[in-house]
Amino acid sequence: MRRLKRAYPEAQVALHFSNAFECVVATILSAQSTDARVNLVTKELFRKYRGPRDFLGVPEEELQKDIQSTGFFRQKTRALRGMSQRLLDDYGGRVPQTMAELITLPGVARKTANIVQANCYPEATRKDPDAGIAVDTHVGRVAVRLAFVDVNSKEAEKIERRLMELVPRKDWRKVTELFIEHGRQTCDAKKPRCGDCPIEPLCPSSQEAGLGDLYRVTAKPGARRPLAKK
Repeated sequence: MRRLKRAYPEAQVALHFSNAFECVVATILSAQSTDARVNLVTKELFRKYRGPRDFLGVPEEELQKDIQSTGFFRQKTRALRGMSQRLLDDYGGRVPQTMAELITLPGVARKTANIVQANCYPEATRKDPDAGIAVDTHVGRVAVRLAFVDVNSKEAEKIERRLMELVPRKDWRKVTELFIEHGRQTCDAKKPRCGDCPIEPLCPSSQEAGLGDLYRVTAKPGARRPLAKK
């Protein structure tokens, strides 16, 4: 964590939003899309749709067209409208603060809830016994390559639980931001840049050290690869 903080001092959530509702919307749209694409879409979307009533006040086809370029737009439209309706029905139109409440919203699983809570309700995060760590594709890949877990990189809940054991609670938000930035800039899925990696001497998947990539060949349960040494 110390090395990654030095390497990526500006690491933060890449999605653009100005309040909790926009954060939920942007995170739902980010599934199977890039943050850059979502930010292009939400730049106009948030001018047109300012709250949950707006997402319910247009025909589905119109909303689908407005978010089409993010992919899976029909499913995302249903999620956005369902989430908006739940907010109006159960929460007075406001995004709730606790994990237990957030995951009741259509389209919101733990990853999205963790992102919303950590970035919009930090005080609630510190007190919430159900709070955790957001695990996306980058976080999963880096955690597997570092042998913090010996499961498939897509098993987000198992990875989240393990990281919560390893990382101090004060760094739960930061580990997500750092792993995502590291995954984007250096620890690429197909061509990791191990020669430029700030944590390469600590990595049991270092191609620079001639080790096998645990992301591509998952270690057997219980088998811990020794750390690379230089």
